[in-house]
Amino acid sequence: MPLIDGGSIAGAQYLRLGINDITAPREGYVLAQEADVARLVAFVAGWPRLRPLVIHCWFGVSRSPAAAFIAACALAPEVEEAMIAAYLRKQAPFATPNARLVALADDLLARDGRMRAAIEAIGRGREVSTGVPFALRLPGPQRAA
Repeated sequence: MPLIDGGSIAGAQYLRLGINDITAPREGYVLAQEADVARLVAFVAGWPRLRPLVIHCWFGVSRSPAAAFIAACALAPEVEEAMIAAYLRKQAPFATPNARLVALADDLLARDGRMRAAIEAIGRGREVSTGVPFALRLPGPQRAA
């Protein structure tokens, strides 16, 4: 996995989660843990919302869409998970958010299974060779993930 040096992003806050795109333990790979999702949620909570929040992963299909969905749910607890997931699907028809990340966040954010259900409802995204940039814009001023 190529690494981006957070220090090379002038003046920006930076969080790197060194996890692989897997949903169950697999030898030689790093499975997302509760602490990883807690770090993501804490990072998003500290985002000053003065500039866009950029989320990326190697392929752009599973981990980053999951992180964007998690960020949106964390930042807009009043918005229904199904609405956020439907909007994610509209903006990124290729997205198949990582189920492990979503499940961990669902528990952490006390969404009572609604995050899991919302992602299951939108199903697998269309096949692509790589994801493309997309934006999720949340209700309210300067609320984008």
